[in-house]
Amino acid sequence: MKIGAITIGQAPRTDVTADIMDLFEDQAELVQAGGLDGMTKEEIAAFAPGEGDYVLVSRLQDGSSVTFAERHILPRLQEAIDRMEAEGCRLIMFFCTGKFPETLESKRVPLIYPCDILDRIVPLMTKKTVITCMTPSPLHVDQTEKKWRQYVKKVKSVPASPYGPWEELEKAAEQVKDTEADLIVMDCIGYTQEMKRMFEKKTGKLVVLPRTLLARVVSELTDLKKRGKKRVGKI
Repeated sequence: MKIGAITIGQAPRTDVTADIMDLFEDQAELVQAGGLDGMTKEEIAAFAPGEGDYVLVSRLQDGSSVTFAERHILPRLQEAIDRMEAEGCRLIMFFCTGKFPETLESKRVPLIYPCDILDRIVPLMTKKTVITCMTPSPLHVDQTEKKWRQYVKKVKSVPASPYGPWEELEKAAEQVKDTEADLIVMDCIGYTQEMKRMFEKKTGKLVVLPRTLLARVVSELTDLKKRGKKRVGKI
């Protein structure tokens, strides 16, 4: 099955696919595109967020990270959606946990956003409905807490970039270890399985990782090999 994957930064997101492709068990052909594809860092700098902008953080092809306003890339994301539909993608998933406006649309195929999955799953995973939310930059703290207060009783957002030094992530894990939250949400597609395991080990808390949660949901539609196998049993 041909699946589209759109990042808000630059494609391909080899850091994400390294963690998720095994979940598709060779049943998915991934077509990738990015909202910042083909742009230089100087050009991207003009997309810097201003007051009131919805802030996004993503990864460039050289592995560095950038911060920018969502509004600047929406036309480029729509172009990627149109192109993927034309190429025969059966569905399109976003490599970003941010919230996108309904003006982004496809004509024939589902658009699958990690935030929509997280919004529904996270409240089911916390007994206390008290969470700690890891977010990629201080600019995201208020934005993220405002979003999660719609779904849980209490949220504390802690900035620690998945694209920064490992030591900063370890410091963040120590910081949230003794909080009252019973669930940690790593609210950025940039966080890896290795980071998740480190947070679990240092905090003893349950941890939700968006990239693998997204892939497991999408893989439900790609298990053609399993569904095609004949069942063998005793009579």
